Amino acid sequence: MTSETSQSAASGSAVWTDENLHQPHEVADKARRVEAMFAAIAPSYDLNNRLHSLGRDQAWRRAAVRAADVRSSDVVLDVACGTGDLTMAFAQGKTTPARVMGVDFTYNMLTIARDKARQAKRDVPLSYQLGDAMSLPVADASVDVVSIAFGIRNVARPQMAMQEFYRVLRPGGRLIVLEFSLPSNPMLLAMYNFYFRHIMPRTAALIARDYSGAYRYLPKSVNTFIGRQQMLEMMQHTGFTQTSCQPLTMGIAVIYRGIKV
Repeated sequence: MTSETSQSAASGSAVWTDENLHQPHEVADKARRVEAMFAAIAPSYDLNNRLHSLGRDQAWRRAAVRAADVRSSDVVLDVACGTGDLTMAFAQGKTTPARVMGVDFTYNMLTIARDKARQAKRDVPLSYQLGDAMSLPVADASVDVVSIAFGIRNVARPQMAMQEFYRVLRPGGRLIVLEFSLPSNPMLLAMYNFYFRHIMPRTAALIARDYSGAYRYLPKSVNTFIGRQQMLEMMQHTGFTQTSCQPLTMGIAVIYRGIKV
């Protein structure tokens, strides 16, 4: 990576600070900061996911695969694939597609995803490549399923990414967006926010030996991102039909689903 932000993360400097965490989705260089953040935490990313979701993150991904209604002839594109957990879940699902592709713009995350793919048992062709959700390196109408897990919130311009998802899907193709949300129950929300804002950032940063501020960004980015209705409206505005929202684990995560006409 060549950006000053990426170099700062590598040297142990903060990428996310009190100043730019006030409204992280409005920061002008959000994309560079997100890339630097993920590059810094890549080695411990999976461990922190398992520990701080109490193992639910993998169950959420399996639910996302089920929601995609995968067929044996399908080509699946997993956007912002990170270390490849959802990509691999598609490749090892009950019904395996014809091909699975993962795209991410953080080299360090893809390195881990490729290592995991080499070691995993699978019968499905699986490939990874560098790419941006806002400009996917995929031809028009060439895939049957587009998925993105915990990634749409990190995109600098989610609406542009949504248009890219629509562009690359074939007619009848399915979009699956797995993302964090906020519980609607006030008591659960209070407990969730206490854990999410005060405990998880400290323990996750300690495990990752992270100075980028990644685990301070995480709760802030969830709490300041668009809500469920706004997400559905963005999908509908893009052209997706039969849109739906499936809460998981008391609303901590949500699966959004849409169909391209």
